[in-house]
Amino acid sequence: MAWNVVVAGGGFGGAHAARQLERLLPKQSARLMLVNDVNFLLYTPFLPEAAAGTLEPRHVVTPLRDILKRTFLRLGAVTDHDPATRTVSIRTHDGETEVERYDQLILALGSVSRLLPVPGLEHAIGFKSLADAIWLRNHVIETLEAANASEDPERRQELLTYVFVGGGYAGLEALAELQDFAADAMDSYPRARLQGMRWILIEATDRVLPEIDPRLAEYAARELRGRGIDIRLGTRLQSVDPDVVTLSTGERIPTRTVVWTTGVTPHPSLTQLSVPLNDHARVVVDRYMRVEGMDGVWAIGDCAAVPDPSAAMAKPSPPTAQHAIRQGRAVARNVAAELGI
Repeated sequence: MAWNVVVAGGGFGGAHAARQLERLLPKQSARLMLVNDVNFLLYTPFLPEAAAGTLEPRHVVTPLRDILKRTFLRLGAVTDHDPATRTVSIRTHDGETEVERYDQLILALGSVSRLLPVPGLEHAIGFKSLADAIWLRNHVIETLEAANASEDPERRQELLTYVFVGGGYAGLEALAELQDFAADAMDSYPRARLQGMRWILIEATDRVLPEIDPRLAEYAARELRGRGIDIRLGTRLQSVDPDVVTLSTGERIPTRTVVWTTGVTPHPSLTQLSVPLNDHARVVVDRYMRVEGMDGVWAIGDCAAVPDPSAAMAKPSPPTAQHAIRQGRAVARNVAAELGI
């Protein structure tokens, strides 16, 4: 009898789990299925380079079918999970719902941009997908074109002001890459060049890059300020309008560009999948990545609170690609062991 192994999510964790399962499970012993909303693996650390044009979009994606030779790729999303019958419901791209039985289920649904209740946030652009990166690059070009054509200095300044919210890796890398891109392009826009650009970083805490050593974070902040970037620490975004943002200090900054990079939160569909979640909406798992209280169900990556063995008091691993890849390979070995292979 062949085992049914379903992997929900084709990001770093899910793709590497499926790839490792192909290596570990004999061909006739298991049927592998990967459910994902797109047919490619996006290398998110290169999104800033894709936005700036230093890398072509095709160079930051890998077709899943190129790296997974035995796994059946189903385009869609897992929308429901019944642990009693060991089934998942899959909403396909054509609007149909399919029910798939599993013997082993790996949840690797990843994360989405963390949104806060900021009025008018729909006027901001996130920075989580390839579409976001391409849109942002095109938008910067459009603002340069519009500023160069405008006779109004105030409107030119509004168009040439770029506000980034969030001082983590994503925000700083995107800002720095796009600033380089826009500066290089300025030679083609003489009127915009005379006006000059403003690049503003808004961070609610007292430092940028909270993930790294404070001394390195301070060095990064000095370098950014040396490039002319205006860093506002201890400041929050109060509201966003189509042509102005309001800060917690009361200051209003005219701008047509607000980029939201305040981190990530686990995929919201987890609340529909009948799995235990912690206070941060991540799936509760043990150190082997088994979901608490469920046989044959595992969770990895950004969506799971996998204990970090190197951290004190079993603190969950941070939501990074490096951890997701390691967890994907490890959970594949655990699944193979569970199946007695």
